[in-house]
Amino acid sequence: MAEPVRLAPRGSDFARLAHKINEAGLLDRRPVYYAVRGALVAAAYAGGWALFAWVGDSWLQLLVAAVLAVVFTQVGFLAHDLGHRQVFRSRRTSDIVGLLVGNLGIGLGWGWWNTKHNKHHANPNHEDHDPDVSPAVIVWSEDQVANSRGLPRFIAKRQAFWFFPLLTLEAWHLHVASVKALLKPGSRHRRTEAVLLLTHFALYFGAVFAVLPFGKAVLFLIVHQGIFGIYLGCSFAPNHKGMPVLTAADKLDFLRKQVLTSRNVRGGLVTDVALGQLNYQIEHHLFPNMPAPNLRKAQPIVRQYCEEIGVSYLETGLFSSYGQALRHLHEVGAALR
Repeated sequence: MAEPVRLAPRGSDFARLAHKINEAGLLDRRPVYYAVRGALVAAAYAGGWALFAWVGDSWLQLLVAAVLAVVFTQVGFLAHDLGHRQVFRSRRTSDIVGLLVGNLGIGLGWGWWNTKHNKHHANPNHEDHDPDVSPAVIVWSEDQVANSRGLPRFIAKRQAFWFFPLLTLEAWHLHVASVKALLKPGSRHRRTEAVLLLTHFALYFGAVFAVLPFGKAVLFLIVHQGIFGIYLGCSFAPNHKGMPVLTAADKLDFLRKQVLTSRNVRGGLVTDVALGQLNYQIEHHLFPNMPAPNLRKAQPIVRQYCEEIGVSYLETGLFSSYGQALRHLHEVGAALR
């Protein structure tokens, strides 16, 4: 088991970096960018469903399902930016648009997801506080393996091989978790969220089963939701999986906690679009409300600053990031083999 990381808190390190970022104007809103991006995503969403209606009862609908899965993921990326208030300064406006994009657009519970994601940002890769590394089916640390039982313990033996197949269920998991969250009291927009989610599911399943016979409809759902889940998982997995998993024994200041648990993915415009610009994960975690197009500009500033203060800054290729994540999962399950 790895030794805990013990570093003295040095909050002033982040303050100096934040001053550099502010001076560069990289926290300023980008309304034109988000207006164009939002219009393109909305057009793709409407166009995808128009294509579905035009193709009709045909096996070509499986290709349409794949196209719509890509579009749904891009809608999810936009919802992510809205949740961090990268688009609008106002929380109320962000919530209104986020509810429409998340709940109504793709069946993702806005309130539940925001709460979960904010916990992740507060304590990334912390096995006690980050819900993204909670031992549900996949286990992320040797301690979690030791305490696992049932299905997680069975999966853990070969979880590196199970990882991508399990991602086909990720979209379904998000839908179910969104509904379950609304069954618990305390949601800020519980009634609104419930109405929008039910409307999404009624329109979604109604359209699929109205246009396609039962067998093709079921296959459409499997392909669409399966690719949607894989795309989401493949977009988020490179960011933290395979990076250090923290425990209560690890004492890190804010900057180190965010940088040492995050990984950037190299690439150009295609990578940026494909990953929703979350490939600049280090910069995103340091400045979560920074508009997405500014993350690329912030990267050289952050990287140079980390070099100056001696903080490890990891950037790798996309496939290398998957390799690191899978090797970590395989090593974690070694005790069970």
